Amino acid sequence: MAFLSYLISGLGLGSVYAIIALGYSMVYGIAKMLNFAHGDIIMVGAFVAYFAISSFKLPVFVAILLSIAACTVLGVVIERLAYKPLREASSLSVLITAIGVSYFLQNGAMLLWGTDTKIFPTIMSGSLNMGGLSISYLTLITIATCVVIMIGLTMFINKTKTGRAMRACSEDKGAAALMGINVNKIISITFAIGSGLAAVAAILLCATYPSVYPTLGSMPGIRAFTAAVFGGIGSIPGAFLGGLLLGVIEILSKAYISAQLSDAIVFGVLIIVLLIKPTGLLGKKISEKV
Repeated sequence: MAFLSYLISGLGLGSVYAIIALGYSMVYGIAKMLNFAHGDIIMVGAFVAYFAISSFKLPVFVAILLSIAACTVLGVVIERLAYKPLREASSLSVLITAIGVSYFLQNGAMLLWGTDTKIFPTIMSGSLNMGGLSISYLTLITIATCVVIMIGLTMFINKTKTGRAMRACSEDKGAAALMGINVNKIISITFAIGSGLAAVAAILLCATYPSVYPTLGSMPGIRAFTAAVFGGIGSIPGAFLGGLLLGVIEILSKAYISAQLSDAIVFGVLIIVLLIKPTGLLGKKISEKV
């Protein structure tokens, strides 16, 4: 029964990682860049929700919508100002810019909101008891939210005109532009969706671990990036699977081996997977013409 409890907790944590990893995978799959400022967008979303609930006494649902809207706009602004001018630049230049944007957001948050840790308000309590097993409602909602987002995103990409344009840009941006697709618009939409998902992940994360501070998004961002690589960077099902597996491995490692060694175990498993399958669990090998 204890193992089942840990497994469900791992799936709950993994669901948060999966939602964040979806943002990484979408941006990489279409823009072919690693947005390392993604974790700091999570932090901004957490602060927006915190002040909306604590300071302005807004309902939770309204706070969630405000957080999603703020992060969506922030993601688009970052893409337009920081990344769009580097569309033809080297990968290294884009990577350094992403790291710079990350530090800019962190230090901006410190100047605006201070460096002290704020306690995120409780937005949901209670648990479902089944025999000797107790599952918090928040964990169930987190898992359900991740599944709904995964299904909705898959349908959006496969069934809508914009989704098909995203797939075309992912395959070949030059050919997509020749077919009349506005590549810059598609990349902006991708950043908007990924940043909106980051806000959802921020609220679920802070509801589970109720602390808000300027470097909040650093470790979840790194773990979610690990999950995206684990599942296959650029693959939406891969990000989903990688996030869930990463959360389960982390929780089981803390429970049965060592809380101090859990990060080492997680990254050790990642290294083993990449040695066996360099593209990740669901990643596809892409051959480039030279």
